[in-house]
Amino acid sequence: MRIGFIGVGHIGNPMAGQLLKAGHELVVHDIRREAATNLLKGGAVWADSPRAVAQQCEVVATCLPGPPEMETVVCGPEGILPGIKPGAIYIDHTTNSPLLVRRVHARLCEKGVAMLDAPVSGGMEGAQSRDLLVMMGGEEAIFQRCRPLLETLGKRVLYTGGIGSASVCKILHNCASFGLDLLLAECWTTGVKAGVTADTLFEVFSQAALGQMMSLKVRLPGTYLRGDFEPRFAVKLARKDLGLATELGRAYDVPMRLAALAEQEYIEALGRGWAERDASIALTLQEERARAQVRRADS
Repeated sequence: MRIGFIGVGHIGNPMAGQLLKAGHELVVHDIRREAATNLLKGGAVWADSPRAVAQQCEVVATCLPGPPEMETVVCGPEGILPGIKPGAIYIDHTTNSPLLVRRVHARLCEKGVAMLDAPVSGGMEGAQSRDLLVMMGGEEAIFQRCRPLLETLGKRVLYTGGIGSASVCKILHNCASFGLDLLLAECWTTGVKAGVTADTLFEVFSQAALGQMMSLKVRLPGTYLRGDFEPRFAVKLARKDLGLATELGRAYDVPMRLAALAEQEYIEALGRGWAERDASIALTLQEERARAQVRRADS
């Protein structure tokens, strides 16, 4: 298969390299030609613009820094849209705005071109070793056609639903990840000031429930995601533990803004009369604000 790949930076380059290893013909473009040096030595062909890539390929993929770059590469005067042929497929690996993805998809549909949004998780190291999760949104029949190609890029390929759904999943996953990083920083700085070494804190967090992913793998699937709030760990105990943490922060003059917000949620849960319910019931406060209920299909 002749594949175009636009954006061969830290993640796109090893992804494109996986396609070469699998025996595909590859046409590449980047704003810096030198970024593609190793790919060109490996047999890829250079094109001078995204339009020139699209004119030559039945599948065109992009892996770009963000929404502005993707929109220019696709919709600009020398972009993919003016060059791509009806019946071709466009795959976007950019961590992108779902709103933009859906607008671009509509324009491609007018030309008879299918689109999949396919952000990846695993970083540069994962791209080099093929240890990526490739999330995939779009028409399921197109996904199935492209699945063997995507499995060349990542060991795990997950269909997420209609166009833009993969981008929704990726950006919210990253939001949760970076938010957790900030909360960890609050806890670790408090712990260090309270006299525990960073090495010890890290080992405890790694080996305890958080590091073993108990919330994501066991606790929340068994409670919140099923709407089952029979107590495993009660709201009153969660609020007590959060209160002890924020008290410790105050004692050692460490701001704990995120922890304080979490504590307020559990105080509100107590005010609802939920003291003896499972702590995960506090998450339903956000459901009320969002007017959206989160439950797995098997609940």
